[in-house]
Amino acid sequence: MPLSSTPLLARPAIMFLLASFCCLLWGSAFPAVKLGYQLFGIARQDVASQMLFAGIRFVAAAALLLAGARAMGWRLGLARNQYRGVAILGLTQTALQYVFFYIGLANATGTKSSIMNATVTFFSVMLAHYLYRNDRLSHRRVLGCLVGFVGVAAANYGPTLLQPDFSWAGEGSIVLAALILAAASIYGKNLSQHINAVVMTGWQMLIGGVVLLAAGLLGGGQMATFTPASAALMAYMAVLSALAFGTWSALLKFNPVGRVAVFNFLTPVFGVALSALILGEDVLAWKNAMALVLVCAGIWLVTSEKRPAQSALPVQAPARAGA
Repeated sequence: MPLSSTPLLARPAIMFLLASFCCLLWGSAFPAVKLGYQLFGIARQDVASQMLFAGIRFVAAAALLLAGARAMGWRLGLARNQYRGVAILGLTQTALQYVFFYIGLANATGTKSSIMNATVTFFSVMLAHYLYRNDRLSHRRVLGCLVGFVGVAAANYGPTLLQPDFSWAGEGSIVLAALILAAASIYGKNLSQHINAVVMTGWQMLIGGVVLLAAGLLGGGQMATFTPASAALMAYMAVLSALAFGTWSALLKFNPVGRVAVFNFLTPVFGVALSALILGEDVLAWKNAMALVLVCAGIWLVTSEKRPAQSALPVQAPARAGA
């Protein structure tokens, strides 16, 4: 096909730049959340304020997504039989997942959180093996998962095998959030067969965001130090969620799924690099460097394999998506 007749988003250079940009945005969420805790004066033990922080972010991001969908002329309404499914998705993919994600980030470094969160890809392929007959674990996928989990183990290497550098409140919460996201993403994939993916994400993000916001307020959460800097950070986090998801969805529309999904390995790379740049974390420690290489290699092995049409891999990044 002549380049002139190729859709803009299907051109290799454009696809490469935009997919990398999405992963950069998702990777930046890890240090951004931790920086937000500093700017808003949110303590590590203040779970209510952490939920309030997350709730404001996702309500704002949902408003941006739905406004964008409306501007595109897409129908925002849902069929009566779709409300329940979207509500369940909002309660799991946004509310429940981000409870553990934000708690985890308060108790772990941005570097390790970026690496641990990448386990969502490995959990997804393992869950898909049991849920889809045509999406079984191949030798390549098993190898990818093993390599990835060895990387996770390396990140948590401590003085001895019996004293790992790991806490359930920190790294454990991040891994649990990844497991919840993997399961919710498969559920969301089934829903998106009948609902516009951007509209569906906007509504589920709004529902989950409202739940987080309410939980934070009822728990006595507060953001006492609301300054221009903290307000700018909050605006950035809302925009990154909406912009990254919208761009990723557009890329999936014009490109083969596998060609886009393989870029997922860049998210932990950017997360680690930006945690070093913004938070001053030590990413050159041997265990962090080894963990990052192994996790990225595992993601590449899993996502670069040719997959069936009904594959349940999380090719649409979470309203994290990444984070």
